Amino acid sequence: MTDQIIKSLRLDHWFKNIFIIPGFLASLFFIGNYENLTENLLNLFLCLLSSSLAASSNYLINEHLDSKYDKFHPIKKKRSFVKKKISLSSLLSVYFLLVTSSFLLIIGFNFFYKITLFLFIVSGWFYNIPPIRTKDKPYLDIISESFNNVIRFLLGWFILIDTIFPPSSLLIVFWTGGAFLMTMKRYAEYKYLNNKQLAFKYRKSFKYYDESILLCLSFFFAMCVPFFLGIFLIKYKIEFILTFPFIVGLFTVYFRLGLSKNSIAQTPEKLYRSKELILLIFLIIFTSIYALQNRLNFLNIFLAPIEL
Repeated sequence: MTDQIIKSLRLDHWFKNIFIIPGFLASLFFIGNYENLTENLLNLFLCLLSSSLAASSNYLINEHLDSKYDKFHPIKKKRSFVKKKISLSSLLSVYFLLVTSSFLLIIGFNFFYKITLFLFIVSGWFYNIPPIRTKDKPYLDIISESFNNVIRFLLGWFILIDTIFPPSSLLIVFWTGGAFLMTMKRYAEYKYLNNKQLAFKYRKSFKYYDESILLCLSFFFAMCVPFFLGIFLIKYKIEFILTFPFIVGLFTVYFRLGLSKNSIAQTPEKLYRSKELILLIFLIIFTSIYALQNRLNFLNIFLAPIEL
């Protein structure tokens, strides 16, 4: 049973919490104080570990409640919860242990951080637990799950700041960016199953989707990202425009991966295996750090007419 529970925690999914780092970098930009960087980096580590434990508590619920649907998926039917059930008391014991450990790690953090972490846990309830269970509802499944990217961004933000809220344009960027990733995941799953009846049994929302709907939806979300990111750049710091080529490259590579046969987009936790994506992520992070610390006046040509 121990091995069964450990697998259900999906430790390989912890990679998704990388979206906490942009929130942390954004807060550094707004406070403009790098004096306590060592202490702040330690808090970032605690944040990553705490949020990963919270995520695992949500995965545990997901494994338990999805077992009756996963049996219709060619790969997920091999999951331990599909093959063998565990007692509800054991499940809840592990769940509360994870949640408690998650909060103990950040006991010294500010109030807004703790509320956001609680929201992260509650989002798992809404996504997985009936009667709400948003993952069964078309469009809402994508919108609600992608909201976790906003929560992760806020977790990174509230490590340092508890007096102001991040710009709404940045939050929309991470929401729509997450929605693009989720839509391409749904597309890859739908295409992989290649059987409508099987797809409906595995995921109820697939009754309302087809490949063209999912591709158009992913295009819509992809277009939203640069629009709202542009709003942030123009108002706050034009130097972040240096990250644009890498962000566009990230979306392009992920889109190509989503279209491929047996796409890795079905399992975002395995995206670290794509060297292209990892390289682009690090380039975005390093370019963001450079943009934070420097002022490049020649970029003002994007903000005002050029005098002749």
